[in-house]
Amino acid sequence: MKYALFGINNGFCADPQIMKSVSIRAEESGFESLWTGEHVVLPDPQKPPSPAAPLTPMVHPSTALSYIAAFTNTIKLGTGITLIAQRNPVVLAKEMAGLDHLSNGRLIFGIGAGYLKAEFDALGVDFSERGARTDEYIKAIRELWTSDAPEFSGKFAKYSGIQSRPRPVQEGGPPIVVGGASRSAFRRAVTQCQGWYGFALDVDTTKLALDGLKSVSESHDRPAELGSLDISITPRARLTEALLHEYEELGVQRLILMTPGQTEQEILTFVDDIANQFIK
Repeated sequence: MKYALFGINNGFCADPQIMKSVSIRAEESGFESLWTGEHVVLPDPQKPPSPAAPLTPMVHPSTALSYIAAFTNTIKLGTGITLIAQRNPVVLAKEMAGLDHLSNGRLIFGIGAGYLKAEFDALGVDFSERGARTDEYIKAIRELWTSDAPEFSGKFAKYSGIQSRPRPVQEGGPPIVVGGASRSAFRRAVTQCQGWYGFALDVDTTKLALDGLKSVSESHDRPAELGSLDISITPRARLTEALLHEYEELGVQRLILMTPGQTEQEILTFVDDIANQFIK
């Protein structure tokens, strides 16, 4: 099992000193990766399905991870998740290639279509098109990362006769991990991405999601170059040995744990406890 921390860029960890100390402690303790959340804006007042109060601090993922890359060496850096349908794919490809370049190939590019209509409205992006944009933008971004003569023509993105350097350090670009529990997200994971990420799931909902991925894989071909599908989960409950074994039996490969606590010391204690109990 690979162990990771979620929320390194938001809440208390949005403070640069706490972000730094937690990141360093996680790397020293053997955590595999650190993961950000992303919302460019939050609805005010908060109402479902918004995940956080409107004044919750949330540092932009590439900004936070570039900062973290400067004082870490080996720990991987995950966007969990970047709301790709809200972004210009050419700019986003450049942004993430730069992050992979500066971190010497440590980026895991977690993406999702998004789900807060108010956020899309504020950005001037059609909420109803988010799925189609997500599918297209994955291809447009990979083309820029890998082609010697990048060219793309789609409904939402079109370019030719351009270059974007530096490319990502990782050959073929950073692995792309898609979040979401819809059938469209499952199809996206199976046909276009290296991994799938389920957020705040218990064992039963994880099993249902994995059954959904299996069902999609029976009707959609998976390109050989993507390899096997990597499964990441943020557990809904605090991790125990029994819970760990249940996730392992389902085939989960990475647990991205929420960072609890109200102070820097409480978060550091949590990192130490997970390292001593599970990473060892």
